[in-house]
Amino acid sequence: MLEKRSLSLAGHRTSVALEPEFWAVLEQAAAPGSLAALVAVQDAARAEAGEPLASQLRLFALRYALARAGSAAAGR
Repeated sequence: MLEKRSLSLAGHRTSVALEPEFWAVLEQAAAPGSLAALVAVQDAARAEAGEPLASQLRLFALRYALARAGSAAAGR
């Protein structure tokens, strides 16, 4: 099930619907900063490529999770 969240980006309100698992990874990646700041950076990055924000956030979360998994595996 998708979880919709409302955010303020570049001075306007928008909402993004993602699966809860993606939100959890994004919150982890944003810590100790704010989720809104992380989403704003990703919004700027996706605007250049013309990608939907939800897709950009899913890809960012996937890359972040894979990088963390790789770091954890390397530390064994």
